Amino acid sequence: MTIRQSASLGLLIACLFSGLPAVAQPQTADDTATGQPADKKARQAAGPAKPADDAANDGTDETAAPTLPLKTLRKFTALINQIEAGYIEPVDDETLLNNAIHGMVSRLDPHSAYLDPDEYDALKAATSGQFGGLGVKVQMESGYLQVVSPIDKTPAARAGIQPGDMIVEIDGQPVKGLTMPEAIKAMRGDAGSKISLTILRDGQDKPMTLELERADIEVASVNSRVLGEHYGYLRITQFAEDTGDHLEKAIDQLKQDTEGALRGVVLDLRNNPGGILTAAVDVSDLFLENGTIVTIRGRAAQAKHVFKATPGDVLNAAPIVVLVNQGTASAAEIVAGALQDDRRAVVMGRDTFGKGSVQTVLPLNDGSALKLTTARYYTPSGRSIQAEGITPDIALAAVRITPTERSAGFGYSEADLPGALANTGAAGSKTAPAAATLAPETAQGSDDTAAPADDEPADAPLSGSQPAQPSAVSAEADTEQSLVEQDYGLYEALVLLRGLYTLRPQDDEAETPADTDSAADAPRQDARRRWHHLRRG
Repeated sequence: MTIRQSASLGLLIACLFSGLPAVAQPQTADDTATGQPADKKARQAAGPAKPADDAANDGTDETAAPTLPLKTLRKFTALINQIEAGYIEPVDDETLLNNAIHGMVSRLDPHSAYLDPDEYDALKAATSGQFGGLGVKVQMESGYLQVVSPIDKTPAARAGIQPGDMIVEIDGQPVKGLTMPEAIKAMRGDAGSKISLTILRDGQDKPMTLELERADIEVASVNSRVLGEHYGYLRITQFAEDTGDHLEKAIDQLKQDTEGALRGVVLDLRNNPGGILTAAVDVSDLFLENGTIVTIRGRAAQAKHVFKATPGDVLNAAPIVVLVNQGTASAAEIVAGALQDDRRAVVMGRDTFGKGSVQTVLPLNDGSALKLTTARYYTPSGRSIQAEGITPDIALAAVRITPTERSAGFGYSEADLPGALANTGAAGSKTAPAAATLAPETAQGSDDTAAPADDEPADAPLSGSQPAQPSAVSAEADTEQSLVEQDYGLYEALVLLRGLYTLRPQDDEAETPADTDSAADAPRQDARRRWHHLRRG
């Protein structure tokens, strides 16, 4: 290719990607149509029109196309010629131009990317919920792969990979210099094949090398179980297309398991890397009666939208505690932010990841695609969580309780003292405390929980083709003390949930003037006032 040919090609490429025709002509704004391949869409751009008198005064022709950066185009074509003439190995034009496209898009932000046909197929396989790999959500940070969160019950979670870990080598090969799709492709592979990851972790002096075995990643987006006798646990691992429907089915199952006496739920969004925006809206809408769920704002007209809640609360105002941590990202942060701003739930845990942008995948005619950041999202109060995250209402440190730490106290009670008075309550017998049990389940593998067992079975596919596993109270349920050891964050959430239920207003009880004025009713009225104070924030 000659310099002249390269210059012409560079000019043509610049015109295509800048949205300008090669020949100057009047420009008009044009909204992009949805569902059409991106390279078939009109890309004409128009700057803000000047007032007529200003245009006349400065002599500017408003019909002229904006000036192209010809100096930069000349530099681009000169670089192509230098590479073709002097690089140690021959490089064809298509490779050079594809590399240029990759670089152009990847330098925009950590989440935008050009996907060649193979990479686009891998993305579609990942969003379908079944693929061979490790089960970890990552992003590029300073040239390395930073772990956003491992997916429950996958090789990454079982190996103890944590949010914030930096993957610096894959099978001994440095990650530095790889694009995001190239690094992900290196981690994917057939189930049963081996892979080693070299990881840097805060607080560790030396890199760690982990040996893992790839597996078919099939992830259920919703898991549920009963906590105690009247409380529910809902775990959302990722947001797939049918997550809202499956969550509603899981709640219905919890109601059946508690015989219609479901007093509240813990919604666990820890280590949830996000997913589909509309799935986050569906989940939030299950618990909200009205108002805004999330607002997205971008430069294009179609990138601006306000999602509203529809009437109906599947829990009938029963209290909710949302668990989050630094692995809670994107769509999961939308749910946490919506429920927090509406005072519908108490958010507990640690500051979330802080991904407040929306990506749109635009397929191209040759089978490739452009994944482009097109908008930011905002919580109902107008907050942008980009690079800041959701701050929980109640901070929860990453701790682990051992049996020795919980065996404090005197070791005896009033009843053990010599000559202790007998209990003479109305029933003439001791009041048995409520048994707080839960179905056994391995902890989530986060920084404040234990690692999952190696022999755990795979869950249902992420795509939602199967309903969430039915919840049940196990006959061999663990005690509340073992819950403290297994998942301290969940234990604290359950304690808070019981407190919120205790302080709830008793609107279903009929009141008479005598009841309202009676001294016996004063504690309940005080609890009602405290509940409303909590809801108002």
